[in-house]
Amino acid sequence: IWQGYRAEMDNPAMLILLPPVLRNRKDVLFGNMPEIYDFHNKIFLHSLENCLGAPERVGCCFLDRREDFQMYEKYCQNKPRSESLWRQCSESSFFQECQRKLEHKLGLDSYLLKPVQRLTKYQLLLKELLKYSTSCDGVQELQEALVAMLDLLKSVNDSMHQISITGYEGDLSELGKVLMQGSFSVWTGHRKGPTKMKDLARFKPMQRHLFLYEKALVFCKKREEHGDGYDKTSSYSFKHFLKMSAVGITENVKGDHRKFEIWYSGREEVYVVQAQTVDLKMAWLNEIRKIL
Repeated sequence: IWQGYRAEMDNPAMLILLPPVLRNRKDVLFGNMPEIYDFHNKIFLHSLENCLGAPERVGCCFLDRREDFQMYEKYCQNKPRSESLWRQCSESSFFQECQRKLEHKLGLDSYLLKPVQRLTKYQLLLKELLKYSTSCDGVQELQEALVAMLDLLKSVNDSMHQISITGYEGDLSELGKVLMQGSFSVWTGHRKGPTKMKDLARFKPMQRHLFLYEKALVFCKKREEHGDGYDKTSSYSFKHFLKMSAVGITENVKGDHRKFEIWYSGREEVYVVQAQTVDLKMAWLNEIRKIL
């Protein structure tokens, strides 16, 4: 893909076939695929090959290179831009000619999806290794590597949702890392007078998609998906945010174990939030507690 497509965009003989929309846009179409390729070709593959005689050491390979795998997050975040560009020029004779030379049955878009698919396969590999490594050295490392890869998957998933937030005036990256994201029913009460829980219960809740950052809790409204199949995308309209430095929580709200309370600026604003399950509520409370 790198040589048969990406390098061909600089080939003077192919320039006449290159659609104008693609000129100087290699980095949009291919993202950081060269960086991923280099990492595997020069570093990670050799580490794995050194484990041929002792497969239980594979866990260490992943743990030693844990930070490097963040490059996949960058690739996935660029994917919507890449797909949008591909849709504009997928029928061009440039791509058809590249595909013919390579004798590929599948188009370029199938191969651009490979790094995303690869990411989900690592944790399956580690699960398989763990299944057959119950009582040997390296089990602990395999377990830690599996957790690290699952964390990376979650992190990529969260950041993919984050790039669909619209209407936020500032720079979301200034709020720190996305720790959690998900949909909730939310009731709001403001401290103009005492708001009783039974008063809140009469109002219809708002459906909100919450993003928990290290420095803020962001409330968005989810917009309906558009597109079909793999192209389906959700977008989130920014509504408001609470700085974590002024947030407090009440863990239990009468009447429903799935509800908890988020209050702001000494209860100036109160939000009753209902998760879909008690487990989900506890996971969010744990993350919020860590920040507070």
